[in-house]
Amino acid sequence: MASLDSFTVQAPRMLPVIVAADRSGSMAENGKIEALNLALREFVDSLREVSNPRGEIHLAVYSFGGAEVTCEVPLEAISKISGVGEIPAEGMTPMGQAFKQLKDLIEDVDRVPHRAYKPTLLLISDGIPTDDWIYQLSELVDKGRSAKSYRFALAIGDDADREMLGRFVTNSEYLMTGDKARDIRKFFRWVSMSVSVRLLSQSPNGPQLLPLLDDDTLEL
Repeated sequence: MASLDSFTVQAPRMLPVIVAADRSGSMAENGKIEALNLALREFVDSLREVSNPRGEIHLAVYSFGGAEVTCEVPLEAISKISGVGEIPAEGMTPMGQAFKQLKDLIEDVDRVPHRAYKPTLLLISDGIPTDDWIYQLSELVDKGRSAKSYRFALAIGDDADREMLGRFVTNSEYLMTGDKARDIRKFFRWVSMSVSVRLLSQSPNGPQLLPLLDDDTLEL
């Protein structure tokens, strides 16, 4: 007869959600950085409401601007994250550095264990990378564990590098475009619903794409 002393409860599997947000100087225009900060706060609140004993959302937030990438929120269980601090807008667009940070995080089995569900990556930008990004993007989307991630992107305004963002996303349906600050909040709401559907599904690693609502549609 089996002993209750030998019974162990399996810990929920991690579902990593990793945000890379542009905070270059151009994001200060037309209320974009303010909308980004508000959207990130709402994003944390919405993810915190999703519960499933089989899996648990873990969130990390990186911002890139000036000459560096900043880890705003280290990868942590969503239940332990109180919020995201105000992100300022300044300087250039070191997106290649951001790609490297995302890659390093996903490939680190101490931070993202092998039994974790496939990560969801979000990239938000209103401009063109100003550093050496081609090699770092290729490493992220073509090699190793990061190549299996679900990758979404939002291109804000006419100056965003849509060709580059198209190379980032898992498929063309995961690239959204918008020209207003409010589109940032719509994008995060849509991704939040998509992550919720994944976590609550029978196959969180299977293909999941949540259609946009009629009243929440971004320009495709």
